[in-house]
Amino acid sequence: MTTEINQQILTGERALFQAHDTHITNSTFRDGESPLKHGSNLAIDHTLFKWKYPLWYANDITVSDSALQQGAHAGIWYTHHLAMRDTMVLDTKTFRHATDLDISNVTFSDAGETLWWCADVKLDHVTATGDYFGKNCENVVVDHLNLTGNYAFDGSKNVEVHNSTFMTHDAFWNCDNVTVYDSTLIGEYLAWNAKNITFVNCWIESDQGLCYVDHLTLKDCSMINSDLVFEYCSDVDATITTAIDSVKNPINGRISAPAIGQVIFDDPQIDRQRTDIQIRKDQQHAV
Repeated sequence: MTTEINQQILTGERALFQAHDTHITNSTFRDGESPLKHGSNLAIDHTLFKWKYPLWYANDITVSDSALQQGAHAGIWYTHHLAMRDTMVLDTKTFRHATDLDISNVTFSDAGETLWWCADVKLDHVTATGDYFGKNCENVVVDHLNLTGNYAFDGSKNVEVHNSTFMTHDAFWNCDNVTVYDSTLIGEYLAWNAKNITFVNCWIESDQGLCYVDHLTLKDCSMINSDLVFEYCSDVDATITTAIDSVKNPINGRISAPAIGQVIFDDPQIDRQRTDIQIRKDQQHAV
């Protein structure tokens, strides 16, 4: 049997502590920390959260057509099996140590330190603004993410991205097993100290990006205003559709482009013969 809570103003710490099998609609959690701590099987819609820690240690939650307003700080931690859609999130540090998250048509207007140490995450048509989004996550599938903010997905594993735009300094650092399809990435120092990184049909602008990567693949990617790329990268397999400003000290692999402004091998420990650099004559043009 489901308990109905409709058009209520709820106040005080732990206002609905351990609530379960409950439908909450047209309501406001106005003040008081942790109003739904240890909740389970909750359906929440058209509801406002105005205070800290609304959904901690909760399970089997749906949130729709709602808002975590400024003040609903660190909103959803240690929570599992949550679907959120058509919702606005206005404060930082919203998801941490959470699993099985399905987030669609959600805007994170202040996404600093959001989505940390989470696993089994789906993001679909999400807009986020803030630094360190998606840190140390595992098993993430992304479609139509528009992200503005630095250090995105630092230390994450098993990430698949489609049709997204990143305006972010130092995205995908320290990552393992990331594939990005049909996306735009703008920012400095892309994907350093990472391994098993693949970009397919992407548009990339990155100052000194894609360095210190083990097993780096680029398929039919554009690289605009991109200099000193591939430094200390191993097992590179790169097919680039535009001119590259400069390539520096790749360890080994294959790099193909219609033009490369400068190829630099200035580390005597790097054997330049181990990297096959191909200039496609039929597409050659000036840098």
